[in-house]
Amino acid sequence: MGKRDIDIARAATFRPIDQIAAEMGLLPSDVEPFGSHKAKIKLDAFERRREAADGALVLVTAITPTPAGEGKTTTTVGLGDAFRRLGRKSIVAIREPSLGPCFGVKGGAAGGGHAQVVPMEDINLHFTGDMHAVSAAHNLLAAVLDNHLYHGNGHGLDPRRILWKRVLDMNDRALRSTLIGLGGPLSGVPRESGFEITVASEIMAIVCLSADLHDLRARLSRVVMGETPDQHFVTAGDLKAAGAATVLLKDAIKPNLVQTLEGTPAFVHGGPFGNIAHGCNSLIATRMALKYADVVVTEAGFGSDLGAEKFFDIKCRIGKLQPAAAVIVATVRALKMHGGVDKHELGTENVAAVQRGLENLDKHIENIKQFGVPTVVALNHFSGDSDAEVAVVMDHCCDAHVPARVSRVWELGGAGATEVGQAVLDLLKDSPPLHFQHLYPDDMRLDLKLDVIARAMYGADGVTLAPIAAAKLARYDALGFRSLPICVAKTQSSLSDDPKKIGRPHGFHVHVRDAKLAAGAGFVVAYAGDIMTMPGLPKEPSAQSIDIDADGQTVGLF
Repeated sequence: MGKRDIDIARAATFRPIDQIAAEMGLLPSDVEPFGSHKAKIKLDAFERRREAADGALVLVTAITPTPAGEGKTTTTVGLGDAFRRLGRKSIVAIREPSLGPCFGVKGGAAGGGHAQVVPMEDINLHFTGDMHAVSAAHNLLAAVLDNHLYHGNGHGLDPRRILWKRVLDMNDRALRSTLIGLGGPLSGVPRESGFEITVASEIMAIVCLSADLHDLRARLSRVVMGETPDQHFVTAGDLKAAGAATVLLKDAIKPNLVQTLEGTPAFVHGGPFGNIAHGCNSLIATRMALKYADVVVTEAGFGSDLGAEKFFDIKCRIGKLQPAAAVIVATVRALKMHGGVDKHELGTENVAAVQRGLENLDKHIENIKQFGVPTVVALNHFSGDSDAEVAVVMDHCCDAHVPARVSRVWELGGAGATEVGQAVLDLLKDSPPLHFQHLYPDDMRLDLKLDVIARAMYGADGVTLAPIAAAKLARYDALGFRSLPICVAKTQSSLSDDPKKIGRPHGFHVHVRDAKLAAGAGFVVAYAGDIMTMPGLPKEPSAQSIDIDADGQTVGLF
């Protein structure tokens, strides 16, 4: 049995974080160390280079995820190392992991094998405390709101129209719907409420889309807490809570600097879920990285239909970013599953199933091309892949005139992605001028934006809106929020809103059951299918195998 990710990470020799920062071009005064191998970077580091030219921004996305695994984060980290091996000054920019999936079923999000960001144990657990700060700021707003209700409700909030729940960075289905304020008059106003996971919080999205500390406060002020009986919005600014929430986030907004196993600088900052929120690392970290690197490698949650679309239409729109290229990660194993093979049969060669599964890859290639971004396919290699299975993927991409390369980053680190990296560099050098475009214009009606996404990204025949969703979208339009982008919350397991529809589904509508205005973050959420904002744990969660050994070392983490 090969080494586990945690064994590989512990065997590595890390360089002091101040050395990593200095090689990037940061000043000692920019760096706020968290021990020897982690640091917060002050926002002055961006301001000092605001007028400098940006490096090339490369997005790593993937085909539709399967239980077989795709290795998107592992590829992102390895590709960052590969660019460094190819003589480019590179920086990796990815999200912080959530404790919920870590103790649930997904595991960590720091890469794997010889393509990891380290210290992986810290990154996957409490890290620099950003998740806790986001939770505290979110729950502060909730406490202020309920305190306002208790002390006379001066803004006339309707307790039946409170929109702000509480959050917890853990999968806990028992908290999805709750009753609060029970226990008599001294315990507050009884009402229905609930919890969402921290990475679904609008506060997390705000941290990740703010340009600076002042923008953060302004966005917090716009957060809609609830409504009056006549449907007037009451905001965090109305409740005079935005300032205190900003204070709780004043350090969390600073990017976290770590390194890969090969010493490539890595910003690991912010963690909105890709299937619920917009699924991208912080805008501040990405913009800072672009000022200090030739190439910045970032990722967005899940497949192109979710992560890449939100990266292009939300993050790039708000941050005025210009992506240079995209890499689509695929695996033979996942393509087999999209071709109808059971997970337990993936070790058996099945070229025909791979061929059937290629229609899913084709759709994701098509998706990226709709934004005008040049694309490379990275086939993440597993030891059980046969030569014939690999060949059918490579030949298919060649016939489609899409560059494709085999990636072996889990096994070889950056050396396993130099061919992918060179293919990206060739694209940047040889491609015609980039004509990056968003999927829809700012001034399009919200329901029409949603329809465009469903047809263009998912291959749907249209959208079916529940009456409450249609009414909310029309209302947001009328209230002046038409210019906001749409953030679709849906299953990551299918291009449709039904997780059982694998491959490339046809002849379906996307069913949108509800919508929510995230005025602070600056987008409108559309809830498709039965997507939950508070996940549950599986029957046998990863938490059951995580422990401390006799030497005080964590075991069972990955």
